Amino acid sequence: MLKQLQKIDIAGPVGKLETIVIPAAGDATGIAVICHPNPTQGGTNTNKVVQTAAKALSQLGYVCYLPNLRGVGDSEGEHDYGNGEVDDVLAVIAHAKAEQGELPLALAGFSFGGFVAARVRERVEADKLLLMGVAVGKYVVPTPHVPEDTLVIHGEADEVIPLSAVLDWARPQQLPVMVFPAAGHFFHGRLVQLAAMIKRCW
Repeated sequence: MLKQLQKIDIAGPVGKLETIVIPAAGDATGIAVICHPNPTQGGTNTNKVVQTAAKALSQLGYVCYLPNLRGVGDSEGEHDYGNGEVDDVLAVIAHAKAEQGELPLALAGFSFGGFVAARVRERVEADKLLLMGVAVGKYVVPTPHVPEDTLVIHGEADEVIPLSAVLDWARPQQLPVMVFPAAGHFFHGRLVQLAAMIKRCW
């Protein structure tokens, strides 16, 4: 069992995927794979929103895998605008299950990572899905519909992904959206609240 943060390389479909693994606080009760924001704007697995979510989920018993997807950091391949990245996440899930066993799976992502996580959820069964500042309407492929128990968190004042776009996506699904009043895309000054909300609503 993991006792401390590790950095590992996972074999992906186009080469290695540099990955941070954060152990569960206590006994592991699940696996979480958390996807980073847009790498063309500097998004990596060390992003503060991603790290905040990972620490919250770790405290809930999840072993958290935070990959740098293709072309990011030391991960091989080239950025593929949310297409090949789905296959990267599937490879990380397979590796995590091989290491941890068939524990319940949670998928999570911030911004671009939320778009990727939602697309991964179309391909695999997962017990939980967490989307923070999800990048709705930014890519050629539309953000898919998601399960009704998905936890969607968005800032009222998001300057990158307008709240109105997320509500337009959520409305046909009758999907609740948790709105942080006055919060921007990166939840500046609200990360402690974000962590608390994830743990409360999970």
